[in-house]
Amino acid sequence: MKYLILTNHSYMLWQFRRELIAKLKEMGEVVLSMPFVGHEDDFQKEYKCIDTKVDRRGINPITDYQLYSFYKKLIKDEKPDIVITYSIKANVYGGYASRKLKVPYCVNVQGLGTAFEKKMLAPLVTKMYKASVKRAKTVFFENEFNAQEFIRRGITTREQVTVLNGAGINLDYYKLSKYPSEENGITFLYLGRIMKEKGIDEFLYSVKNLKNKYKEKIHFDMVGFFEDEYKQTIEDLSKQGYIAFHGFQTDPIPFYQRAHCVVLPSYHEGMSNVLLEAAATGRAIITTDIPGCREAVDDGVSGYLCKKMDADSLLDAMERFISLSMESRVAMGQHGREKIEMSFDKLDVVEKTIKAINK
Repeated sequence: MKYLILTNHSYMLWQFRRELIAKLKEMGEVVLSMPFVGHEDDFQKEYKCIDTKVDRRGINPITDYQLYSFYKKLIKDEKPDIVITYSIKANVYGGYASRKLKVPYCVNVQGLGTAFEKKMLAPLVTKMYKASVKRAKTVFFENEFNAQEFIRRGITTREQVTVLNGAGINLDYYKLSKYPSEENGITFLYLGRIMKEKGIDEFLYSVKNLKNKYKEKIHFDMVGFFEDEYKQTIEDLSKQGYIAFHGFQTDPIPFYQRAHCVVLPSYHEGMSNVLLEAAATGRAIITTDIPGCREAVDDGVSGYLCKKMDADSLLDAMERFISLSMESRVAMGQHGREKIEMSFDKLDVVEKTIKAINK
């Protein structure tokens, strides 16, 4: 078998899919088409890698058509037995190219994103997805809500759908870590892209309120890229001592280990890897009650759920965590680890994925 994988980010592919790709390699040849933005050197040791230009956020019809043409030529040249796509542009243009060339293909929908929330854009994205996944062997989703949304919109059939528990977590890599000392206070961690859709406005609202109230009894670490619109805000809050901003980090584990609680008030997710990693490390999590986040936490047991786009609801959840005894905070993290072991083991997710691809 020859597998061709199309995606929009080499770093993300390495972070979350390398175990799956290694398993596919045991069954044949694997070719990767992706923008080289990190870990391409690691991939190139084992696989043929093709640097691919993908405008991740733009909707320029000229560049999008160029991407479709590139995928069509690539499939003709590589002659794969099956194409596997990740991310919306690879799904739409790679999926449609595979369909037109009558090559079997599988599509991974890792979240609905903002496109389905915008009234002007949603009908167009729906139409494009309908055309691209019509002949897909299977369409993977990371939560049941997203799968039902595609079925409701008539984009895919129930028979095509395979729901996975996200990308899964490598339990040997993300180990249960000793709970950190509280001698210097409680540390909350935000790890992810610093953008509006991740709930950053609600998080910073809580940061200011809690820091003003508890002073040096609590601390806030922030790790990740920030959108330009937040650059000045983050720099100012860092200078004022509200947050410790660490920028993008290739290894998140040390930050999970030093945190007492991980916070992600996102507006939409496929399945949040940050929450799964944090829980696997043994940290309580606070997140929004939405598909792709709620699955990672048992409310009141391994963390807390708050309302989407509700700053006061998030603030209340963080206050509740602060009010717990240290023993209760430790227990929350341990319950989180148990939940990940039971439902999100990477080995189980990879096995289910392989079965669906090769059925």
